[in-house]
Amino acid sequence: MSSWKVGWREIQLRDAKATLSAVIDKARQGQPSVITRHGRPEAVLLSFEEWQRLSQVPSFGRLLMAASLETEDLPPRSGALRRIDL
Repeated sequence: MSSWKVGWREIQLRDAKATLSAVIDKARQGQPSVITRHGRPEAVLLSFEEWQRLSQVPSFGRLLMAASLETEDLPPRSGALRRIDL
């Protein structure tokens, strides 16, 4: 097994094809599979619920905008502000 996270398994594409139902069952039980082709990782099969959870992770920009920062929380600016015409 490669350096994948604990609980993940690596499976060759031809084996994943032959046992797709079992690979899906494992994913639904919380064990994602890294599918390899010629020894290289090509895809990950994980449960739909896990995919939904991961796809809801907000971007860094949204996290920053949602943070309750005060002026003193931010480092001082090192340059002048640019004017942008919209």
